[in-house]
Order: sequence, then C-alpha cells, then structure tokens
Amino acid sequence: MSTVATTSTRPGGDQRAPQRHSLTGGQKPGWVWMAVAAGALAVGALLTVLLADGFPVAGFLVLSAIAYVLGMYLVTRVMENRRRATDGLWRNLVGLAFLIALAPLVSVLWSVIATGLPTLVSNPQIMAYDMQGVTGAEDAAWVAAGSPAGSLAGGFGHALIGTVVITLIATVISVPIGLLTSIYLVEYGRGGVFSRAIVFFVDVMTGIPSIVAGLFAYAAVTWVLEITMGSQARALQNVQMGFTAAIALSVLMIPVVVRSTEEMLRVVPNELREGSYALGVRKWQTITKVVLPTAISGIASGVTLAIARVAGETAPILVTAGFALSVNWNPFDNWMTALPVYIYRQLVSPLSPTATDPSTARAWAAALLLVLIVMSLNLLARLIAKAFAPKTGR
Repeated sequence: MSTVATTSTRPGGDQRAPQRHSLTGGQKPGWVWMAVAAGALAVGALLTVLLADGFPVAGFLVLSAIAYVLGMYLVTRVMENRRRATDGLWRNLVGLAFLIALAPLVSVLWSVIATGLPTLVSNPQIMAYDMQGVTGAEDAAWVAAGSPAGSLAGGFGHALIGTVVITLIATVISVPIGLLTSIYLVEYGRGGVFSRAIVFFVDVMTGIPSIVAGLFAYAAVTWVLEITMGSQARALQNVQMGFTAAIALSVLMIPVVVRSTEEMLRVVPNELREGSYALGVRKWQTITKVVLPTAISGIASGVTLAIARVAGETAPILVTAGFALSVNWNPFDNWMTALPVYIYRQLVSPLSPTATDPSTARAWAAALLLVLIVMSLNLLARLIAKAFAPKTGR
C-alpha cells in the first residue's frame, strides 16, 4: 500500500519529522484469523480434556467454535474498533449457526451412505428381489456363513415399485388441483371471501398429522366402496390398496403445492400481465403464456418439495396400503408396500429374532435408495426449470 508523507512547521520555523499514514491503518492483518483459529483449537482441546471423559469430537468442535468467535471479537476490538468487532461477531455467529444447521444433514447423509452403500455394492440383487418366501432361517444362515458378498436373501424391489406407483398417482392427483387452486387465488380471487376461506383451509391442511390423512383416506374409500359394493367393502383387502395410499399422500401434498405455487405466481411482476393485456391477449392466454412460464422454476421446485414431503411418509401408507411381501403393480387391488414401510418393518420385525443383521442391512440399503430418489427428484426439478425458464437472449 502507498503512504503519504506530511510535514508540519512549528511557530519558531522548525519542521517536524515527516509522518507517514498508511491506507491500511487500523486494520488487522490477514493472517489474524488463522492464528485465532489455531488458538481456538488448542483451547477447545484443553477444555474437552478437562470437562469430558475421553475426547468427544462433537464437544471439541463446539468448544473450539465458541472460542474462535470470542477470540475474533476480542482481537478485532483491540486491533480495530468496537464497531468492526461487533460486525465481525454477528457475522461469525451467523456462520456458526449455518454450520450447526448443516451438521445434522451431513450426519444423516454420512450415516446412510456409510451403512447402506456396502450392502448395495455387495448385494445389488436386493433392488430387484422381493421378500416372498424369505424366512428367518436364511438370514441366520447368512450370519453363520460370515455374511458372504452377494448372498443376502430377499430384497425391496416390490417396495421400490410401490413407492413409485403410489407417489406417481399422488402427484397426478395433487399437482393439477394445487396448480389450479393457486391460479384462482392469485389471478381471479384476490381478496375475496372464498379465496380467504381457501387460504385458511390450506393452512389447516398443512399442519395436520400424516396419520390423520391416512385415516381420512381410509374412511373416504370405505364410504365410496360401501355405496358401490355394499357391506363387504369393509374387508381390508378391498380398502387397503395403493390408490387409497395415494389419496392419503395427496391430502398432504396438495397444501404444499398450493402454498409454494401461490408464492411463485405472486412474484411475477404485474407489469408483465399489464403488457400482455395491453396487446389484447386474453387472461387465460396471459396465464399460460406469460405467468406460468415466468414462474415455472419456482413451481417445479415447489412440486419437488411436495413429492419429497410425501415420499418418506410411513404412517399413512401403513394404514391405507398395508404390507405386502411380493410385487403388486395394480394400485386398485390388494396390499402394496412402499420403501418407508419396508424400512420400518425390517427394523421393528426382523425375520430372525436371533440374527437381525440381515434385516438391518436391508433397511439401511432401502433408506439409501430413498435418499437417492429424493436427490434425483431435486436434480430433475432443476433441469425442468432450466428447460422451461423464459429465454432472455435474442
């Protein structure tokens, strides 16, 4: 950095020595944060040894982070000023809060990948097989043989098919209803009594427990079948099916689609609508050709969020679809299994009470596949949003 030299003259005529003022004066050097971080790690390690039995890594990281935030505040206060120290303190607190919020996600992903990936790699056939004819004796033999690669009996192919079928039907039901409802709220019913009532009930639906949605779907399908088939419709094999589960998931999915799509439509500038109307374009054409393409990115993200919201539900599917051991492609007949229900049953009801490792391995592998499905949906939403977003070039 350049410096400016100044001289001053005393009343007697003599001159003082030149004084140099640096443009970086009052700022701490760039290496200070590294020194503070090293000191914070040392303090965190010392406090962890003194306060805890052993050396827990999580406690060490928390104590080190607190020491770093406090250390940077004190150093900045001494080397610079109070205003910059306060600004740096809140900036570091925000960063620390972000890391704390990110820690559970990273921990979950690491646990699922570290536990489920070895099973999928060594036993890829479990993604295609079902549990029909698999007994606890095979799991016990698998454990007794030292868990050889490629010999794990059964699989969750039927649960994967059930998840895709149920979620697809729920999406087909929910997306048109949610999208049309949002269009009415934003474009036609602004401020009306009916629109306010819709918003109120959508907010109520957003907070209902998932098991209530399952009970509602079960009761609704039972009532419809009683009208069409008579009293024999109360049999579980007639009510519990994939379509009933899809209705339960759509009850949970519709409010998410409505709220997210509504917010995206409200973000679209009114100038675009007014410009379209000024050219003589009709309202429905303005909505389909201007408003929806402008908001398609947010709408796709909202739909993906809604699908992810229902893809991992267990209670409503367990109530409405039951649990099957084999593949069922027909959502209107007999029980159907989804991945969350499969994971739950493998953990709480292993095939062999004395050899639970195979059931646990299947559950973790199915959980990893479910996470990969949700991540793939997010990637697909981004691709759809990029493909249908308005083009800004010529």
